[in-house]
Formats: sequence, structure tokens, C-alpha cells
Amino acid sequence: MLKSAVLFLLAGLAEIGGGYLVWLYLREKKSVILGIAGALVLALYGIIPTLQVYPQFGRVYAAYGGIFIVLSLFWGWGVDRKKPDLFDWLGGLVALIGAAIIIWMPR
Repeated sequence: MLKSAVLFLLAGLAEIGGGYLVWLYLREKKSVILGIAGALVLALYGIIPTLQVYPQFGRVYAAYGGIFIVLSLFWGWGVDRKKPDLFDWLGGLVALIGAAIIIWMPR
């Protein structure tokens, strides 16, 4: 379970970080190097979930969606300095509970 959680965390950071670098390049007119680096990190994001032990693609990505929501809130808070409100955290909690049910409940 620990390996799974670490892979979800790494995938989330790769997707958010890569997307952020592309955002900086395209929306804030930063260096093309940031755009290229972002594209490479996003490609890495595409690889990381394949390292999960779970056999179903749909379940892995559905569960990852919950992790992504919470990581996005933290990214916005830490990088963009936009503090999440109570409803952001409540929604994130619901998403994490859903992700845990999808990926870790016995079948």
C-alpha cells in the first residue's frame, strides 16, 4: 500500500508540476525551456501510473483523480498563494475517500 501511495503522489506532482511549467511558458510568456521541461515531466507522468500493481487502468486513474484534487489544492496554496477554503478541503476529503474506496477495497 505504501508503494501505491508514493506512486500516486509522484504521478500527481509530475502532472501538476509539468502542467505548471507549460502554463508558465504559454500563459506567462516565460522561457521555452520551461515549456519543454514541462512537456518532459508530463511524459514522465504518463509513465508513473503504469508502475502501479493494480491491473485495471480505469481504477488506477479514477483513484489518482482524488489524489490529484488534493495535491492541486496544496499546489495552489504553496505556489500561487491561494489558500483553499473550507469547501475546497471538504471536497478534497470526499475525493480522497472516493479514491481509497476505488483502489483499496477488496473485490
